[in-house]
Amino acid sequence: MESEATTHEKPGAARTYRVRTYGCQMNVHDSERLSGLLEAAGYTAAAEDDDADVVVLNTCAVRENADNRLYGNLGHLRPVKDARPGMQIAVGGCLAQKDRGEIVRRAPWVDVVFGTHNVGSLPALLERARHNAEAQIEIAESLEVFPSTLPAKRDSAYAGWVSISVGCNNTCTFCIVPALRGKEKDRRPGEILGEVQALVDQGVLEVTLLGQNVNAYGVEFRDRGAFADLLRATGAIAGLERVRFTSPHPREFTDDVIEAMAETPAVCHQLHMPLQSGSDDVLRRMRRGYRQERYLGIIDRVRAAMPDAAITTDIIVGFPGETEADFEQTLEVVRQARFAGAFTFQYSKRPGTPAAEMADQLPKAVVQERYLRLTALQDEISWAENRAQIGRRVELLVAAGEGSKDAARGRLSGRARDGRLVHFTAADGVRPGDVVETVVTEVAPHHLMADGALLSHRRTRAGDAHDAGTRPTTPGVSLGMPRIGVPPPLAPVPSSC
Repeated sequence: MESEATTHEKPGAARTYRVRTYGCQMNVHDSERLSGLLEAAGYTAAAEDDDADVVVLNTCAVRENADNRLYGNLGHLRPVKDARPGMQIAVGGCLAQKDRGEIVRRAPWVDVVFGTHNVGSLPALLERARHNAEAQIEIAESLEVFPSTLPAKRDSAYAGWVSISVGCNNTCTFCIVPALRGKEKDRRPGEILGEVQALVDQGVLEVTLLGQNVNAYGVEFRDRGAFADLLRATGAIAGLERVRFTSPHPREFTDDVIEAMAETPAVCHQLHMPLQSGSDDVLRRMRRGYRQERYLGIIDRVRAAMPDAAITTDIIVGFPGETEADFEQTLEVVRQARFAGAFTFQYSKRPGTPAAEMADQLPKAVVQERYLRLTALQDEISWAENRAQIGRRVELLVAAGEGSKDAARGRLSGRARDGRLVHFTAADGVRPGDVVETVVTEVAPHHLMADGALLSHRRTRAGDAHDAGTRPTTPGVSLGMPRIGVPPPLAPVPSSC
């Protein structure tokens, strides 16, 4: 028996949105920009358990099966959209830049496709798709505006991403990013420091400087010392307690950066230094621009300047033509470098990259076997390095959502200055964004535990903001672009109980 029709929402309610993010930190930060743009255009964030009027998928093209993941998610959204007239779906990011019109061909219920270079076009494209009642595809071939000129709604009350550059001038044969993100474009130091100051003014305690090749910063205005200078200047901002950066490239990594890290108290002694392979021959075919000796030399100099530094890395297993001897060289570098942790990947073809066309693609079984040997070795090293932390006093910036089992175990989680994740005994009044000190009591390969009483607890403005549910916003810079009006609300949708 049918019930009287009801509606899913109140007539006249603002359109709601949700942004789903896949991929790297650059994508996470781009999603903050997308949220800021949508809110500036009159949308509101959808409640956690509610369907949104606009769903934006911010995609990655680097990871294996990225295409399958996107189209699988679009398939799940189709019945939701069918039941919700007026709902819109937008696809952006690296996979959108690569696949372009193919997305609408395979998923004709998608309303908007936009690329990595025209993030700022999203609100206008949504409006155009509504007005024209047809999909809008807009892929710019080069950067229209630097992303940080766009408004942003930040995800965290206590930590913020700050882009210092976009794009990459390298030509690594396994990587499609330069083709999708373009050549490197650098922001001027004053703009970067202004954004950092704006975040600190709103209570943020930690910033991470972002770039596809972050330590190449300055190449556009021909200043090789620009990145070290930027680290020092950022670290000098009053009220900013922690500065991190990711991801550097060994080819451009210079000693002045090591000196800036060691001499600037706010700069954390944490370094993510991608290795990719320990074999000189594989590195040559990857076009990485360095060899094993140079890489290990960097690690040695970092440890000499900062003995407490936690160093992590990226490694690809099974690159085309990798021999057992090549792989053994990778294992040897891992043994010598003694990374705190490693992101390890099995090589997979990425269409559009030179490596995808190379001969001697390895059988999956060979790649899998090597991958398991590598991860077993790295877990052993990570565990040993973490055991050396037992008894150490650590200062933690309390985090939100880092420990999935915290509530059940009466714990909270935070990051030490070296980036290690620490689960610690919860105490009354401690909030995400606060700073505590404790002592490490137990360890696992990928985290530390501190089960004793806290040694200190400092309440912060970031903790106050998290408690209040407020998040930092950065308004961006007006570019003289026309503004579109607030989008009309969805019409009431009948449903039956």
